[in-house]
Amino acid sequence: MPAEPETADESTPHPTAVPAAHGALARRVRLPGAIGIGLASMIGAGVFAVWGPATDAARGGLIIALVLAALIATLNAFSSAQLAMAHPVAGGAYAFGRRYVGPWTGFSAGWLFVTGKTASAAAIASIAAAYLYPTEPTPVAVGLIVLFAALNMAGVRTTARVAMVIVATVLTGLAVVLIATVSGGAATDLEPVTSILHSTSPYGVLQGAALLFFAFAGYARMATLGEEVVEPRRTLPRAIFIALGIVLVLYASVAVLLISTLGVNRLALSTTPLADVLAPAWTPLVVIIAGIACLGSLVGILAGLSRTSLAMARERDLPGLLARVSPRTSAPIVAEGLIATLAVVIVVLLEPAHLVAASSAAVLLYYAVAHLSALRQPPAERWQPRAVAIAGLVGCVVLVAALPPLSILGTACLLAVGLVLRMLAVRLRARSAPEAVAR
Repeated sequence: MPAEPETADESTPHPTAVPAAHGALARRVRLPGAIGIGLASMIGAGVFAVWGPATDAARGGLIIALVLAALIATLNAFSSAQLAMAHPVAGGAYAFGRRYVGPWTGFSAGWLFVTGKTASAAAIASIAAAYLYPTEPTPVAVGLIVLFAALNMAGVRTTARVAMVIVATVLTGLAVVLIATVSGGAATDLEPVTSILHSTSPYGVLQGAALLFFAFAGYARMATLGEEVVEPRRTLPRAIFIALGIVLVLYASVAVLLISTLGVNRLALSTTPLADVLAPAWTPLVVIIAGIACLGSLVGILAGLSRTSLAMARERDLPGLLARVSPRTSAPIVAEGLIATLAVVIVVLLEPAHLVAASSAAVLLYYAVAHLSALRQPPAERWQPRAVAIAGLVGCVVLVAALPPLSILGTACLLAVGLVLRMLAVRLRARSAPEAVAR
Protein backbone atom coordinates (compact mmCIF):
# COMPACT_ATOMS: atom_id res chain seq x y z
CA MET A 1 0.00 0.00 0.00
CA PRO A 2 1.17 3.60 -0.52
CA ALA A 3 3.16 5.06 2.34
CA GLU A 4 1.40 7.15 4.97
CA PRO A 5 2.24 10.86 5.17
CA GLU A 6 5.49 11.55 6.98
CA THR A 7 4.29 14.42 9.14
CA ALA A 8 1.09 15.93 10.38
CA ASP A 9 1.17 18.54 7.64
CA GLU A 10 2.16 16.23 4.79
CA SER A 11 -0.78 15.00 2.77
CA THR A 12 -0.96 12.02 0.52
CA PRO A 13 0.75 12.88 -2.77
CA HIS A 14 -1.22 13.12 -5.97
CA PRO A 15 1.31 12.08 -8.60
CA THR A 16 -1.19 11.94 -11.42
CA ALA A 17 -2.44 15.44 -10.86
CA VAL A 18 -1.15 18.11 -13.19
CA PRO A 19 -1.55 21.77 -12.24
CA ALA A 20 -3.79 23.43 -14.79
CA ALA A 21 -1.46 26.40 -15.07
CA HIS A 22 1.38 24.16 -16.14
CA GLY A 23 -0.48 21.94 -18.61
CA ALA A 24 -0.32 18.22 -19.31
CA LEU A 25 2.01 16.31 -21.56
CA ALA A 26 0.34 14.89 -24.67
CA ARG A 27 0.30 11.16 -25.49
CA ARG A 28 1.97 11.09 -28.89
CA VAL A 29 4.55 8.26 -28.75
CA ARG A 30 3.58 4.85 -30.09
CA LEU A 31 5.41 1.52 -29.80
CA PRO A 32 8.05 2.10 -32.55
CA GLY A 33 8.89 5.54 -31.15
CA ALA A 34 9.20 4.23 -27.58
CA ILE A 35 11.48 1.41 -28.76
CA GLY A 36 13.56 3.91 -30.77
CA ILE A 37 14.06 6.19 -27.76
CA GLY A 38 15.06 3.22 -25.59
CA LEU A 39 17.50 1.83 -28.17
CA ALA A 40 19.03 5.25 -28.82
CA SER A 41 19.60 5.67 -25.09
CA MET A 42 21.20 2.24 -24.64
CA ILE A 43 23.18 1.82 -27.88
CA GLY A 44 25.27 4.89 -27.23
CA ALA A 45 28.58 5.69 -25.66
CA GLY A 46 28.53 2.45 -23.67
CA VAL A 47 28.91 0.04 -26.58
CA PHE A 48 32.01 1.93 -27.75
CA ALA A 49 33.62 2.97 -24.46
CA VAL A 50 32.65 0.58 -21.67
CA TRP A 51 34.56 -2.55 -22.73
CA GLY A 52 38.04 -1.39 -21.70
CA PRO A 53 37.23 -0.35 -18.09
CA ALA A 54 34.93 -3.37 -17.62
CA THR A 55 37.60 -5.79 -18.86
CA ASP A 56 40.23 -4.13 -16.69
CA ALA A 57 38.02 -4.92 -13.68
CA ALA A 58 36.61 -8.33 -14.69
CA ARG A 59 39.63 -9.53 -16.71
CA GLY A 60 38.77 -12.94 -18.19
CA GLY A 61 35.37 -12.84 -16.52
CA LEU A 62 34.03 -10.18 -18.91
CA ILE A 63 31.39 -12.47 -20.38
CA ILE A 64 30.24 -13.48 -16.90
CA ALA A 65 30.09 -9.80 -15.91
CA LEU A 66 28.03 -9.05 -19.02
CA VAL A 67 25.58 -11.84 -18.20
CA LEU A 68 25.28 -10.56 -14.62
CA ALA A 69 24.69 -6.97 -15.80
CA ALA A 70 22.09 -8.23 -18.27
CA LEU A 71 20.36 -10.21 -15.52
CA ILE A 72 20.13 -7.16 -13.25
CA ALA A 73 18.92 -5.07 -16.18
CA THR A 74 16.22 -7.65 -16.94
CA LEU A 75 15.04 -7.67 -13.31
CA ASN A 76 14.97 -3.87 -13.40
CA ALA A 77 12.95 -4.00 -16.60
CA PHE A 78 10.35 -6.29 -14.98
CA SER A 79 9.83 -3.96 -12.03
CA SER A 80 9.86 -0.86 -14.25
CA ALA A 81 7.27 -2.39 -16.57
CA GLN A 82 4.98 -3.41 -13.70
CA LEU A 83 5.19 0.07 -12.18
CA ALA A 84 4.74 1.87 -15.50
CA MET A 85 1.63 -0.17 -16.28
CA ALA A 86 0.00 0.85 -13.00
CA HIS A 87 1.33 4.41 -12.87
CA PRO A 88 2.03 5.74 -16.42
CA VAL A 89 3.12 9.31 -15.68
CA ALA A 90 6.31 11.31 -16.15
CA GLY A 91 9.11 10.82 -13.64
CA GLY A 92 9.94 7.10 -13.61
CA ALA A 93 11.31 5.85 -10.28
CA TYR A 94 10.85 9.31 -8.76
CA ALA A 95 7.08 9.10 -9.25
CA PHE A 96 7.00 5.41 -8.30
CA GLY A 97 9.00 5.92 -5.10
CA ARG A 98 6.92 8.91 -4.08
CA ARG A 99 3.65 7.07 -4.59
CA TYR A 100 4.46 3.68 -3.10
CA VAL A 101 7.23 4.32 -0.55
CA GLY A 102 7.25 7.97 0.47
CA PRO A 103 8.20 11.51 -0.60
CA TRP A 104 11.76 11.33 0.70
CA THR A 105 12.47 8.05 -1.07
CA GLY A 106 11.00 9.34 -4.29
CA PHE A 107 13.01 12.53 -4.00
CA SER A 108 16.21 10.52 -3.49
CA ALA A 109 15.61 8.62 -6.73
CA GLY A 110 14.76 11.77 -8.67
CA TRP A 111 17.68 13.75 -7.29
CA LEU A 112 20.18 11.01 -8.10
CA PHE A 113 18.76 10.68 -11.60
CA VAL A 114 18.72 14.41 -12.38
CA THR A 115 22.14 15.26 -10.96
CA GLY A 116 23.94 12.10 -12.03
CA LYS A 117 22.47 12.00 -15.51
CA THR A 118 23.05 15.70 -16.16
CA ALA A 119 26.74 15.02 -15.60
CA SER A 120 26.44 11.95 -17.84
CA ALA A 121 24.83 14.04 -20.58
CA ALA A 122 27.78 16.42 -20.41
CA ALA A 123 30.22 13.53 -20.55
CA ILE A 124 28.48 11.91 -23.53
CA ALA A 125 28.42 15.21 -25.42
CA SER A 126 32.16 15.55 -24.77
CA ILE A 127 32.83 11.99 -25.95
CA ALA A 128 30.77 12.53 -29.11
CA ALA A 129 32.62 15.78 -29.83
CA ALA A 130 35.98 14.06 -29.27
CA TYR A 131 35.04 11.45 -31.88
CA LEU A 132 33.54 13.84 -34.41
CA TYR A 133 35.89 16.84 -34.07
CA PRO A 134 38.87 16.00 -31.83
CA THR A 135 40.77 19.26 -32.41
CA GLU A 136 38.12 21.48 -30.71
CA PRO A 137 35.81 19.17 -28.75
CA THR A 138 34.46 21.61 -26.14
CA PRO A 139 32.66 24.06 -28.49
CA VAL A 140 31.28 21.13 -30.47
CA ALA A 141 30.01 19.47 -27.27
CA VAL A 142 28.26 22.70 -26.26
CA GLY A 143 26.68 22.97 -29.71
CA LEU A 144 25.45 19.37 -29.58
CA ILE A 145 23.75 19.89 -26.22
CA VAL A 146 22.03 23.05 -27.46
CA LEU A 147 20.95 21.34 -30.70
CA PHE A 148 19.41 18.28 -29.08
CA ALA A 149 17.77 20.27 -26.32
CA ALA A 150 16.13 22.37 -29.04
CA LEU A 151 14.96 19.23 -30.84
CA ASN A 152 13.45 17.90 -27.61
CA MET A 153 11.69 21.23 -27.07
CA ALA A 154 10.00 20.71 -30.45
CA GLY A 155 8.04 17.85 -28.93
CA VAL A 156 8.38 14.20 -28.06
CA ARG A 157 7.46 13.06 -31.57
CA THR A 158 10.51 14.92 -32.89
CA THR A 159 12.60 13.25 -30.18
CA ALA A 160 11.30 9.82 -31.21
CA ARG A 161 11.93 10.45 -34.92
CA VAL A 162 15.49 11.65 -34.32
CA ALA A 163 16.11 8.66 -32.03
CA MET A 164 14.86 6.19 -34.67
CA VAL A 165 17.09 7.71 -37.39
CA ILE A 166 20.10 7.51 -35.08
CA VAL A 167 19.32 3.91 -34.07
CA ALA A 168 18.93 2.79 -37.68
CA THR A 169 22.24 4.41 -38.62
CA VAL A 170 24.14 2.96 -35.66
CA LEU A 171 22.72 -0.56 -36.01
CA THR A 172 23.59 -0.59 -39.72
CA GLY A 173 27.11 0.62 -39.00
CA LEU A 174 27.64 -1.90 -36.20
CA ALA A 175 26.41 -4.69 -38.45
CA VAL A 176 29.02 -3.68 -41.04
CA VAL A 177 31.75 -3.64 -38.38
CA LEU A 178 30.77 -7.05 -36.99
CA ILE A 179 30.55 -8.62 -40.45
CA ALA A 180 33.93 -7.16 -41.41
CA THR A 181 35.43 -8.54 -38.17
CA VAL A 182 34.08 -12.05 -38.74
CA SER A 183 34.92 -12.11 -42.43
CA GLY A 184 38.60 -11.37 -41.99
CA GLY A 185 39.05 -7.66 -41.42
CA ALA A 186 39.95 -8.21 -37.79
CA ALA A 187 43.33 -8.10 -36.11
CA THR A 188 45.13 -11.44 -35.83
CA ASP A 189 45.89 -11.54 -32.10
CA LEU A 190 43.28 -14.22 -31.41
CA GLU A 191 42.44 -15.68 -28.03
CA PRO A 192 39.93 -18.53 -27.52
CA VAL A 193 36.73 -17.64 -25.71
CA THR A 194 37.31 -20.75 -23.56
CA SER A 195 40.07 -18.84 -21.74
CA ILE A 196 37.72 -16.21 -20.32
CA LEU A 197 38.13 -17.39 -16.72
CA HIS A 198 41.85 -16.65 -16.69
CA SER A 199 42.86 -14.35 -13.80
CA THR A 200 39.24 -13.72 -12.78
CA SER A 201 38.13 -12.71 -9.26
CA PRO A 202 34.54 -12.52 -7.94
CA TYR A 203 35.00 -8.89 -6.89
CA GLY A 204 36.39 -7.98 -10.31
CA VAL A 205 33.44 -9.65 -12.04
CA LEU A 206 30.97 -7.71 -9.85
CA GLN A 207 32.76 -4.42 -10.53
CA GLY A 208 32.84 -5.19 -14.24
CA ALA A 209 29.11 -5.93 -14.14
CA ALA A 210 28.44 -2.61 -12.40
CA LEU A 211 30.40 -0.77 -15.10
CA LEU A 212 28.68 -2.69 -17.91
CA PHE A 213 25.29 -1.92 -16.39
CA PHE A 214 25.84 1.72 -17.37
CA ALA A 215 25.42 0.65 -21.00
CA PHE A 216 22.03 -1.00 -20.33
CA ALA A 217 20.42 1.75 -18.28
CA GLY A 218 18.78 3.62 -21.16
CA TYR A 219 15.46 1.79 -20.92
CA ALA A 220 14.66 4.00 -17.92
CA ARG A 221 14.06 6.72 -20.50
CA MET A 222 10.95 4.88 -21.70
CA ALA A 223 9.49 4.76 -18.18
CA THR A 224 10.20 8.46 -17.57
CA LEU A 225 8.24 9.25 -20.76
CA GLY A 226 5.21 7.27 -19.54
CA GLU A 227 2.90 10.28 -19.64
CA GLU A 228 3.53 10.76 -23.38
CA VAL A 229 3.05 7.16 -24.56
CA VAL A 230 -0.13 6.06 -26.31
CA GLU A 231 -1.80 3.14 -24.46
CA PRO A 232 1.03 3.09 -21.87
CA ARG A 233 -0.12 -0.01 -20.00
CA ARG A 234 0.23 -2.00 -23.20
CA THR A 235 2.99 -0.10 -24.98
CA LEU A 236 5.56 0.46 -22.22
CA PRO A 237 6.18 -3.19 -21.18
CA ARG A 238 6.46 -4.26 -24.82
CA ALA A 239 8.82 -1.39 -25.66
CA ILE A 240 11.04 -2.03 -22.64
CA PHE A 241 11.47 -5.75 -23.29
CA ILE A 242 11.86 -5.48 -27.07
CA ALA A 243 14.53 -2.78 -26.75
CA LEU A 244 16.34 -4.64 -23.96
CA GLY A 245 16.28 -7.90 -25.95
CA ILE A 246 17.82 -6.26 -29.02
CA VAL A 247 20.56 -4.68 -26.91
CA LEU A 248 21.33 -7.93 -25.10
CA VAL A 249 21.90 -9.77 -28.38
CA LEU A 250 24.02 -6.94 -29.76
CA TYR A 251 26.21 -6.55 -26.66
CA ALA A 252 26.76 -10.31 -26.33
CA SER A 253 27.91 -10.47 -29.97
CA VAL A 254 30.26 -7.53 -29.53
CA ALA A 255 31.70 -8.88 -26.26
CA VAL A 256 32.45 -12.33 -27.69
CA LEU A 257 34.11 -10.86 -30.77
CA LEU A 258 36.21 -8.37 -28.80
CA ILE A 259 37.54 -10.80 -26.22
CA SER A 260 38.14 -13.48 -28.87
CA THR A 261 39.96 -11.09 -31.16
CA LEU A 262 41.90 -8.72 -28.91
CA GLY A 263 42.37 -10.91 -25.86
CA VAL A 264 41.92 -9.85 -22.25
CA ASN A 265 45.07 -7.78 -21.79
CA ARG A 266 44.80 -5.78 -25.01
CA LEU A 267 41.08 -5.19 -24.57
CA ALA A 268 41.59 -3.93 -21.00
CA LEU A 269 43.96 -1.23 -22.29
CA SER A 270 41.95 -0.26 -25.35
CA THR A 271 40.02 3.02 -25.49
CA THR A 272 38.63 2.27 -28.98
CA PRO A 273 38.15 -1.50 -29.04
CA LEU A 274 35.78 -1.64 -32.02
CA ALA A 275 38.34 0.27 -34.09
CA ASP A 276 41.20 -1.90 -32.83
CA VAL A 277 39.68 -5.14 -34.12
CA LEU A 278 39.72 -3.84 -37.68
CA ALA A 279 42.36 -2.71 -40.13
CA PRO A 280 43.22 1.03 -39.93
CA ALA A 281 41.17 1.72 -43.07
CA TRP A 282 38.01 0.99 -41.07
CA THR A 283 38.81 3.46 -38.27
CA PRO A 284 36.97 6.47 -39.79
CA LEU A 285 33.75 4.42 -40.07
CA VAL A 286 33.96 3.30 -36.44
CA VAL A 287 34.67 6.86 -35.31
CA ILE A 288 31.63 8.22 -37.16
CA ILE A 289 29.35 5.46 -35.84
CA ALA A 290 30.61 6.02 -32.29
CA GLY A 291 29.93 9.75 -32.51
CA ILE A 292 26.41 9.21 -33.85
CA ALA A 293 25.69 6.60 -31.17
CA CYS A 294 26.74 9.06 -28.48
CA LEU A 295 24.25 11.53 -29.93
CA GLY A 296 21.51 8.92 -29.54
CA SER A 297 22.35 8.59 -25.86
CA LEU A 298 22.37 12.36 -25.52
CA VAL A 299 18.92 12.91 -27.00
CA GLY A 300 17.41 10.20 -24.80
CA ILE A 301 19.10 11.39 -21.60
CA LEU A 302 18.07 15.01 -22.13
CA ALA A 303 14.47 13.95 -22.74
CA GLY A 304 14.39 11.76 -19.63
CA LEU A 305 16.00 14.45 -17.49
CA SER A 306 13.48 17.11 -18.46
CA ARG A 307 10.54 14.78 -17.73
CA THR A 308 11.89 13.79 -14.32
CA SER A 309 12.54 17.46 -13.52
CA LEU A 310 8.97 18.23 -14.60
CA ALA A 311 7.57 15.55 -12.29
CA MET A 312 9.67 16.79 -9.36
CA ALA A 313 8.61 20.39 -9.97
CA ARG A 314 4.93 19.37 -9.92
CA GLU A 315 5.46 18.02 -6.42
CA ARG A 316 7.51 21.09 -5.38
CA ASP A 317 10.71 19.05 -5.01
CA LEU A 318 12.21 21.39 -7.62
CA PRO A 319 11.21 24.98 -8.49
CA GLY A 320 7.69 25.11 -9.88
CA LEU A 321 8.80 26.97 -13.01
CA LEU A 322 10.28 23.69 -14.30
CA ALA A 323 6.76 22.26 -14.58
CA ARG A 324 5.87 24.66 -17.39
CA VAL A 325 4.79 22.85 -20.56
CA SER A 326 4.70 24.50 -23.98
CA PRO A 327 1.10 24.78 -25.20
CA ARG A 328 2.33 24.40 -28.78
CA THR A 329 4.69 21.40 -28.52
CA SER A 330 3.51 19.86 -25.21
CA ALA A 331 7.17 19.68 -24.17
CA PRO A 332 8.64 20.78 -20.79
CA ILE A 333 10.65 23.56 -22.37
CA VAL A 334 11.81 25.27 -19.16
CA ALA A 335 13.14 22.03 -17.67
CA GLU A 336 14.79 21.13 -20.98
CA GLY A 337 16.46 24.53 -21.16
CA LEU A 338 17.73 24.44 -17.58
CA ILE A 339 19.13 20.91 -17.90
CA ALA A 340 20.89 21.87 -21.14
CA THR A 341 22.36 24.98 -19.49
CA LEU A 342 23.72 22.98 -16.55
CA ALA A 343 25.17 20.37 -18.92
CA VAL A 344 26.91 23.10 -20.93
CA VAL A 345 28.46 24.56 -17.77
CA ILE A 346 29.70 21.10 -16.75
CA VAL A 347 31.18 20.47 -20.21
CA VAL A 348 33.18 23.69 -19.99
CA LEU A 349 34.43 23.15 -16.44
CA LEU A 350 35.09 19.40 -16.11
CA GLU A 351 36.67 16.51 -17.96
CA PRO A 352 34.51 13.52 -19.06
CA ALA A 353 36.46 11.12 -16.84
CA HIS A 354 35.42 13.12 -13.76
CA LEU A 355 31.76 13.21 -14.80
CA VAL A 356 31.02 9.49 -15.00
CA ALA A 357 32.77 8.41 -11.79
CA ALA A 358 29.57 8.01 -9.76
CA SER A 359 27.12 7.53 -12.64
CA SER A 360 26.72 3.76 -12.30
CA ALA A 361 26.16 4.06 -8.53
CA ALA A 362 23.47 6.72 -9.04
CA VAL A 363 21.67 4.70 -11.72
CA LEU A 364 21.75 1.48 -9.70
CA LEU A 365 20.36 3.25 -6.62
CA TYR A 366 17.66 4.77 -8.83
CA TYR A 367 16.58 1.27 -9.86
CA ALA A 368 16.81 0.05 -6.27
CA VAL A 369 14.05 2.57 -5.48
CA ALA A 370 12.03 1.17 -8.40
CA HIS A 371 12.30 -2.36 -6.95
CA LEU A 372 11.37 -1.10 -3.49
CA SER A 373 8.35 0.60 -5.03
CA ALA A 374 7.34 -2.60 -6.82
CA LEU A 375 7.45 -4.44 -3.50
CA ARG A 376 5.02 -1.90 -2.05
CA GLN A 377 2.49 -2.18 -4.86
CA PRO A 378 -0.88 -3.67 -3.84
CA PRO A 379 -1.62 -7.22 -5.08
CA ALA A 380 -4.11 -5.96 -7.68
CA GLU A 381 -1.29 -4.09 -9.49
CA ARG A 382 1.29 -6.88 -9.43
CA TRP A 383 1.58 -9.44 -12.23
CA GLN A 384 4.95 -10.90 -11.24
CA PRO A 385 6.23 -12.63 -8.09
CA ARG A 386 7.65 -10.38 -5.37
CA ALA A 387 10.85 -12.45 -5.65
CA VAL A 388 11.66 -10.59 -8.88
CA ALA A 389 11.75 -7.22 -7.14
CA ILE A 390 13.64 -8.67 -4.15
CA ALA A 391 16.30 -10.20 -6.40
CA GLY A 392 16.60 -6.96 -8.37
CA LEU A 393 16.91 -4.86 -5.21
CA VAL A 394 19.64 -7.11 -3.81
CA GLY A 395 21.44 -7.17 -7.14
CA CYS A 396 21.49 -3.38 -7.44
CA VAL A 397 22.82 -2.96 -3.90
CA VAL A 398 25.53 -5.60 -4.43
CA LEU A 399 26.73 -3.97 -7.65
CA VAL A 400 26.85 -0.56 -5.98
CA ALA A 401 28.95 -2.03 -3.17
CA ALA A 402 31.37 -3.47 -5.76
CA LEU A 403 32.09 -0.09 -7.33
CA PRO A 404 35.29 1.84 -6.44
CA PRO A 405 35.01 3.56 -3.02
CA LEU A 406 35.43 7.04 -4.50
CA SER A 407 32.39 6.49 -6.74
CA ILE A 408 30.30 5.42 -3.76
CA LEU A 409 31.52 8.36 -1.67
CA GLY A 410 30.77 10.83 -4.44
CA THR A 411 27.24 9.50 -4.86
CA ALA A 412 26.64 9.59 -1.10
CA CYS A 413 27.77 13.23 -0.91
CA LEU A 414 25.57 14.13 -3.87
CA LEU A 415 22.53 12.53 -2.23
CA ALA A 416 23.29 14.18 1.12
CA VAL A 417 23.35 17.62 -0.51
CA GLY A 418 19.97 16.99 -2.10
CA LEU A 419 18.37 15.74 1.12
CA VAL A 420 19.65 18.77 3.06
CA LEU A 421 18.28 21.15 0.42
CA ARG A 422 14.89 19.43 0.53
CA MET A 423 14.80 19.56 4.32
CA LEU A 424 15.53 23.30 4.25
CA ALA A 425 12.84 23.86 1.60
CA VAL A 426 10.24 21.94 3.62
CA ARG A 427 11.05 23.94 6.76
CA LEU A 428 10.92 27.23 4.86
CA ARG A 429 7.49 26.41 3.45
CA ALA A 430 6.26 25.35 6.88
CA ARG A 431 7.35 28.67 8.39
CA SER A 432 5.92 30.81 5.61
CA ALA A 433 2.60 28.93 5.51
CA PRO A 434 2.11 26.72 8.57
CA GLU A 435 -1.21 25.49 7.31
CA ALA A 436 0.26 24.40 3.94
CA VAL A 437 1.04 20.82 3.16
CA ALA A 438 4.74 20.01 3.49
CA ARG A 439 5.84 17.70 0.77
